[in-house]
Amino acid sequence: MQRIGIDAGGSLIKLAYVEQSQLHVKTYPYQDKNSFVNWLHMLAPDTHVYGTGGRWEELSKILQQPTVTTAEFPSIVRGTDYLLSKETNVPEEYILVNIGTGTSIFHVNNGEFERVLGSGVGGGTWLGIGSLLAGCGKTFRELVELSASGNHYHVDLLVKDIYGEQHAPLTQELTAANFGKIQFLNESSQADQLRALTQLIGEVIISLAATVMNSKDVRKVVFIGSTIQGNKPLRDVLSIFREMLAYEPIFLDKGAYAGAIGAMVE
Repeated sequence: MQRIGIDAGGSLIKLAYVEQSQLHVKTYPYQDKNSFVNWLHMLAPDTHVYGTGGRWEELSKILQQPTVTTAEFPSIVRGTDYLLSKETNVPEEYILVNIGTGTSIFHVNNGEFERVLGSGVGGGTWLGIGSLLAGCGKTFRELVELSASGNHYHVDLLVKDIYGEQHAPLTQELTAANFGKIQFLNESSQADQLRALTQLIGEVIISLAATVMNSKDVRKVVFIGSTIQGNKPLRDVLSIFREMLAYEPIFLDKGAYAGAIGAMVE
């Protein structure tokens, strides 16, 4: 093992390394950083560690290995290209949507990139509001599982709810107002509310991505980030508009680790 990549984000430490030609990844909650540091020292006490992310500088001060800092955005794009080359293929041009604590949207063209848009709506929103809706004791995974069993139609006001049998100028199943069924909110379940929250977050992100798609005339959209890792309800929302907006969604198996991988392969 010659080098290790780390992405220290707002809530998670993500690690990547290659051993015997096999890519390995691992995640630690940032609050358990001391356990992570001890584990890493046992794993590879002399290996150079290449790091990025908002909390990398803080984390690097307590690591015992030699460290190198890499720029965050280039690391994310470089790691995404690496994963695309391993999992599918690398498009010449694509839109990259990184859904972490917040969301960043990039235009990538032949290795060059531009961060075009960003939003505070992302994984932090999901955990924060999700905890308010379902109770602060639940983990991210428990919230996702609860969301998967819900129905956002019980919470969101749809176009068909407004127009009824009349001809509507928009597709009947589109959301007219997120959390808009005010009179029924008290009757909705936590699962329904979490599914509606997932719908809201996904719709905001895909709307922003569509703005970039249209401005750059690019239809391939790569989604990465910890928030979509194992989060089928959110992936479904990010995919359901593909016919209406004419885009191709691409999800990478290890997309949550793009930053760590990009730091590693610099």
